[in-house]
Amino acid sequence: MIRTNEHGQPIGDPVPGWRARNPPGTVFLQGRYVRLEPVADDHARDLFDSLGHEDDDRLWTYRHDARPSDVGHLARMITSWASRSHTVTFALVPSETGRASGVATLCRVDPDHGSIEVGAVLLARRLQRTRAATEAISLLASYVFEDLGYRRFEWKLDSHNEPSARAARRLGFSYEGRFRNAMVYKGRNRDTDWFAMTDADWPAVRAAHARWLDPANFDEQGRQLVALSDLTRGLAG
Repeated sequence: MIRTNEHGQPIGDPVPGWRARNPPGTVFLQGRYVRLEPVADDHARDLFDSLGHEDDDRLWTYRHDARPSDVGHLARMITSWASRSHTVTFALVPSETGRASGVATLCRVDPDHGSIEVGAVLLARRLQRTRAATEAISLLASYVFEDLGYRRFEWKLDSHNEPSARAARRLGFSYEGRFRNAMVYKGRNRDTDWFAMTDADWPAVRAAHARWLDPANFDEQGRQLVALSDLTRGLAG
């Protein structure tokens, strides 16, 4: 049923008791397969070993920053990431290795309207398509919706970055459209594709994540029995 005001104009549903939310903090998020820690200089060596060598160049193609030249360069980048207000960059530390091998940032924070983005996701090749990588995003979504009380969790990407788009869909984000000529980075145009999930989407998406991450969903060789994309298809949006 469409709501109308006293003038007969259609309007959105009320949001009772809404108030501005707190921005994300420097929290630690612990899962079964991964731990998320606010990124710090102590992570520089492990992150460089995972992400900083010449054969890792392709991992940096769709980031605004370039691959660091050495550990010191990466440490300075980490200092910059950690100093940004209302933005928290996490190091992803898989339980299996205990060594940071990826980063993800909560950014574009809008406490007044309850919207936040997970961006600048950068995963070492050995971390990609793993239970730890999936659980990291699930932990962030849980923090955003359940701990902070936000209404919207966004995922944005260069329209040419099809692996990122596949990951967003697999994780339960819905495609919302393309912003053409959205920015210029590294001397080239970027059309930005927007994905998001809402607080109304999250309970079903959370259940799908939990079912996929359950150890019972994997055989003795670690192969999945049910794909996450099958569990999340059609849930969001």
